[in-house]
Amino acid sequence: MKQNFDVVIIGSGASGGMAASILCQAGVKCLMLEAGPMPDLDRHRTLKAVYELPYRGFNKPGRFPHITQASEFDANLWIDEKANPYSYPENDPFYWVRIRMMGGKTLRWGRASWRLSNYEFQGKSHDGFGENWPLDLKELSPFYERVEPIFKVAGRNEGWAQMPDGNITLDDSRDSTSIQRFRDSARKLSIPTTKPRRSGGTLASSVNLLLPGALETGNLTIVPNAVVREIGLDAKTGLVNAVHFVDRRSRRDYTVDAKYLMLGASTLESTRLLLNSRSRQFPNGLANSSGVLGHYLFDQFYVKNSVVAIVPEAKNGKAGRTLMGGAGYIPRFTNLKANDLKFIRGYAFDFHSGGSPNPELLPAYGNNLQKLLIELQGSAFSMTTMGEGLARYENRVSIHPTLRDAWGVPCLHIVQKYMDNEFEMAKHAMESGAAACEGAGFEILAKHWEMVPPGESIHELGTCRMGTDNKTSVLNKWNQAHDVKNLFVIDGSSFVSGGVQNPTLTILALAMRASEYLIDQRKKGQL
Repeated sequence: MKQNFDVVIIGSGASGGMAASILCQAGVKCLMLEAGPMPDLDRHRTLKAVYELPYRGFNKPGRFPHITQASEFDANLWIDEKANPYSYPENDPFYWVRIRMMGGKTLRWGRASWRLSNYEFQGKSHDGFGENWPLDLKELSPFYERVEPIFKVAGRNEGWAQMPDGNITLDDSRDSTSIQRFRDSARKLSIPTTKPRRSGGTLASSVNLLLPGALETGNLTIVPNAVVREIGLDAKTGLVNAVHFVDRRSRRDYTVDAKYLMLGASTLESTRLLLNSRSRQFPNGLANSSGVLGHYLFDQFYVKNSVVAIVPEAKNGKAGRTLMGGAGYIPRFTNLKANDLKFIRGYAFDFHSGGSPNPELLPAYGNNLQKLLIELQGSAFSMTTMGEGLARYENRVSIHPTLRDAWGVPCLHIVQKYMDNEFEMAKHAMESGAAACEGAGFEILAKHWEMVPPGESIHELGTCRMGTDNKTSVLNKWNQAHDVKNLFVIDGSSFVSGGVQNPTLTILALAMRASEYLIDQRKKGQL
């Protein structure tokens, strides 16, 4: 491809979409490479009855062994693991959940939009573990302030240090009686509760809120179905000079010149690409003089339905809208002043009122089970735990020696294990959630602390982290590679720690900040 572009952007999700929006509106000519197709909205938004689907909504066997979120209704979104394999130790599974389509994982973003706090940015200063980020909340706040209105974030500002206030629309909707009772009970236990904080923008995706404006400038060219396999490096200058990719359908190889590169392919895909981009200068992966690239993988652990309770007054068809319904959020509340528990850091809860319990939780069969389901219809109250996974050096990704994807690109081997800190946290969460339910007068139906496998939360982070020391980090505070000045890595791989918050809002803010830094440095001739 011989067209003249100023910046090549890899990925079209939260980070790539934000980079395109900022750069193109500043007059920068950008080429965006997306590994998947453009969405066919007329076809993909058509609803079908289950009986019209070949597998009755249960997926074609073998396509999505680790994507628990997938169904036959949305099978076009998720990556086919047969064509895109990866590996992990036999007894330590990792569920790598991927989407390859214009808009990336923002197409299925749950829209939770929390800022990180200084408990995350400056975690080492608080409890001594890991490393601090090279920036703090004050530095990133101006970018959060601008991102939140774009995505029309709504919720409540509570003035809590662990849940920073935002530039958001007030959610003043009335809580149901069951939610009010739960909040009163939690308050007595010194457990804070609030409304969810969510993006309400149109489908809240890059393809709807970021890319259209970039395209309208005339400065953005998008190439779909471009599976990037390697980043080229100029041996004389030490700068990125090319991107090599394969057409997903034809399998033809292409190369595009790159003056500046914004890499936002998602956490593990970006690191995979850097590790596969070897050269004499960087034999262990591009920009990896530190040897840190691939290390410090972490995510949030999830305990789905860690507590399921029944609201007694809602039994037998009495689950009206006044009594039942609605949702809420409990931010981290442990270890805020001192580390006085068996674990450091903390956890959060999503909680929901309404719906019916899973039949698997009920001690009945046949007609008795059916009667019990009718009795309990609409009476359930459930809680899901999200806990902070620690960034440890031994949790890492590397290039598999023989495994290749359908386009011949070497695949990842992924190693991540939860340890005692996460286990103790999950147990504490189960008991505190159950205590709040009992205090509200609910009947505990089930409680557990069994985590889903790492990765299933789709919040994997780290492996290309930022820092002030080029011996212990890959990027500086502007998401710019220490070793390669015209390379910026702008997705979740740059995170140093992640807390319990959904990372998307922070990814958007970091990408905005990095893009404006690139524009500024380019004008000054510093790159």
